[in-house]
Amino acid sequence: MKDRPMERIIDIGTGAGFPGLPIKIVYPSVALTLVDSVGKKVDFCRHIAQKLGLENVDIIQRRAEELGQLPEHREQYDWAVARAVAVLPVLVEYMLPLVRVEGGMIAMKGESAPVEAHSADNALRLLGGRLKHLVPVTLPGVADERYLVVVDKVVATPLQYPRRVGIPAKRPL
Repeated sequence: MKDRPMERIIDIGTGAGFPGLPIKIVYPSVALTLVDSVGKKVDFCRHIAQKLGLENVDIIQRRAEELGQLPEHREQYDWAVARAVAVLPVLVEYMLPLVRVEGGMIAMKGESAPVEAHSADNALRLLGGRLKHLVPVTLPGVADERYLVVVDKVVATPLQYPRRVGIPAKRPL
């Protein structure tokens, strides 16, 4: 993240606020948007942000497919982040429409990341992304391998993406 501006970050499928809230704590000047479709998770994130006194945090209850078609969110973010949301070809369709050209996305994936990255080649090409790195991550006390999948946004995402709610998961690119 060092080589690019970090003014606006969106966390897709944030759940309990990971990784968005820790990023906001480390980089308090970042404008953070947390997105989840589940009301209880959104309420929890609002509670935590308020308790921690975090400013400039927007918390939205909505599906990523819907958000990616709204002008106020489409291609407006420097970085999109996610963990444990969907297989990579689906996740790319959720995230890349939200990222500006020359921005990027980071997805935390398990040991299947190399295979998923290969299976996402078509989605990346169609949606304007290019795989930059697969970064191995070792977590203390966790035996399973983890990776950060880092993608550059190199061209604008065609307007027909993301597709309607549910379609990316049913028919991955």
